[in-house]
Amino acid sequence: MTGPTSAAPPPLPSPYVRNWLWWSLHVVVAPLVAIWFRFRARGLERLPPEGALLLINHQSYLDPILAAVALRRPVSYLARDDLFRIPVVGWIMRNTYALPIRREAAGSDSIREMVRRLQHGFYVGIFPEGTRSTDGQLGPLKPGFQLICRRATVPIVPVGIAGAIRAMPKGSWWIRPVRISVVYGEPITPETLATLLERGRESELMH
Repeated sequence: MTGPTSAAPPPLPSPYVRNWLWWSLHVVVAPLVAIWFRFRARGLERLPPEGALLLINHQSYLDPILAAVALRRPVSYLARDDLFRIPVVGWIMRNTYALPIRREAAGSDSIREMVRRLQHGFYVGIFPEGTRSTDGQLGPLKPGFQLICRRATVPIVPVGIAGAIRAMPKGSWWIRPVRISVVYGEPITPETLATLLERGRESELMH
């Protein structure tokens, strides 16, 4: 008699092709972002062709859109699990490759799925601060951030968003027409990452 076995995870879609929902949202949002925010993205040529972990500073609710709108492939975001329970929002997140994760502690299931997607070739986006900045400065990094980085085993790309806090600061529901730019930094290899973490210099990953 054999013991119970866990079900195999479902096959993953192509990490290079946006599904119909992602494509539809992009067609609508990209022109609006370009006009309303005079949006500019720099450093796209630095992005690895295969899987990468995107470390993104968190200034507003707009950040997931801003960090991905210049790309021609989807980003699988790690997002707070309670967001998936919001009608419509949860449905959109589930159908645009988002992964639920607890803010207080990164669950092992979420991390395993994140690693599976990275190895499959996905860009996975995370916000190491865990919450939006109130002053535009980088806040303290969440304790589970190191574990996620150690398990990534792919290049890590710091992504800096500037201007989003003026467009939609924390506590605001109005979106102001201010200039926003996104910069994709130089990829950090797993070897360099290990050295930084061993020396307690993980905050340098975001600079």
